[in-house]
Amino acid sequence: DGEHEIAWGWLWENVERMLKNLMGKPQVQEKALERLIMSLTEDAVNYLRREVYKRFFALAPAGQDYFKQSTTRLYWIADKIVEMTIEMYREPKKMVEDISALGLRHVGYAIPTEFFAPFVSGAVEVVRTMTTDENAEDAFRWSLTLISKILVRTILEGSTIVMKAINTNQEKALKKAISVSPRGKRAMELLNIAVGTQSISPLYWSIESGSLNCAR
Repeated sequence: DGEHEIAWGWLWENVERMLKNLMGKPQVQEKALERLIMSLTEDAVNYLRREVYKRFFALAPAGQDYFKQSTTRLYWIADKIVEMTIEMYREPKKMVEDISALGLRHVGYAIPTEFFAPFVSGAVEVVRTMTTDENAEDAFRWSLTLISKILVRTILEGSTIVMKAINTNQEKALKKAISVSPRGKRAMELLNIAVGTQSISPLYWSIESGSLNCAR
């Protein structure tokens, strides 16, 4: 009808406007972010590693319950995040695949998705204190925000009731979860969960994560 046609036209007009505003920006932002990363001294890198978690925990105190790894491991994660922000510009297709695979692993870790937004905010705040280049800050914000959105989408789509049951490591919870599925699909529900082109095996994950009550 007429209202549908108007709404459809409005949608694509806005998509066109947004795309036009972004044309040429990724190249500029990539170079700015690359300059920032390459200019970081060892002291600056260590500052970034520390402050990212300090600000994240200030914004989301409950996040500390999910970051109990060693300092070395936490620093490695921070370094990896910075690396991913520049790689998103260089090889976006590959990064979407890699991030989706990472998101499925987070399903198994049962990481609440509400922690991603404050983590991004904290990281952007830190970068803002380290540069006066607005393009570099915008580049980091845009890339990390996109990464977090891909992770959240993958986690939400991959968090089936079967995976949630496996995270409890309770056989009764798993049986209840799988009973909801049609009989012809129950085996596949236990063997494979796919999000986009990536997949994870609930059975394999239950063994790897030590949820042996469910694995049996």
